[in-house]
Amino acid sequence: MRTITKASFGKELRDYVMITIAMLSYAIGWGIFLLPNNITTGGVAGVSSILYWATGIPVQLSYFVINGILLLIALRILGWQFCVKTVYAVSVLTISIGLTTDHYNAHLLADQPFMAAIIGSVFCGCGVGLGLSNNGSTGGTDIVAAIVNKFRDVSLGRVIMICDVIIISSSYFVLRDWEKVIYGYVVLYVTAFCVDQVVESARRSVQFFIISDKYREIGERINREPHRGCTIVDAQGFYSGKEVKMLFVLAKRRQSNLIFRIINEVDPTAFVSQSAVIGVYGEGFDHFKVRMKKAETKHETD
Repeated sequence: MRTITKASFGKELRDYVMITIAMLSYAIGWGIFLLPNNITTGGVAGVSSILYWATGIPVQLSYFVINGILLLIALRILGWQFCVKTVYAVSVLTISIGLTTDHYNAHLLADQPFMAAIIGSVFCGCGVGLGLSNNGSTGGTDIVAAIVNKFRDVSLGRVIMICDVIIISSSYFVLRDWEKVIYGYVVLYVTAFCVDQVVESARRSVQFFIISDKYREIGERINREPHRGCTIVDAQGFYSGKEVKMLFVLAKRRQSNLIFRIINEVDPTAFVSQSAVIGVYGEGFDHFKVRMKKAETKHETD
């Protein structure tokens, strides 16, 4: 049985709070800016919009049912933790979009569909990206993107874009308006861009090279507070010839201020170099996403 610690509980609580905010953002973009202006979005939300325009079925109903089917399929691949949070996200979004469409019933920028498409897609993209960054999603093609991203280092936004282009194109058969379809393509591009920006900003890492006579105390503080490992490197000053110890640290970008504060408190005279890194893989960071080739052996018989 998994032991629940204070740190793990805090992280789980933070995930659910951020997922709630993400789904509210998506509901605003979809229910206030896109749906009332007959602009299609992607994924299950796009399918639900098309069904609503064609048959009058409430978007929250079709959205919930379709996602329920997809979640059953994804349970084995993505694991129960992802699915539990995605079920929570889908439930929050279903309630939020129901309240938005049935009670608030706003129709903003009715005479400016392009601006409605831009603003709505920004809300939707930030919502999707924030949800994925906290181990949840809005369901639909996000689930497909999460499955692909689990095994391959492929942009989440690009996967969603490929999956959604057919859905947006098919809206023409209901709306009979190519202009609305083009606005849908705009929504698709802006949403994918926002997803990548939000997700990548959460994953960005930095590296530190720290030279200090108090390297051991600095290393112990970094191990204890931001919970990051340190590597001690033997170095030598070229001009002075002095033997020194250098700490090599990899951390998330959001932890930079804490690390700088620790260094300043322990040794304000320390020499520090900080730089951004493209990717960090291993324990505590991202996992390798490479295609594993099965070795094929050929047995010959005489």
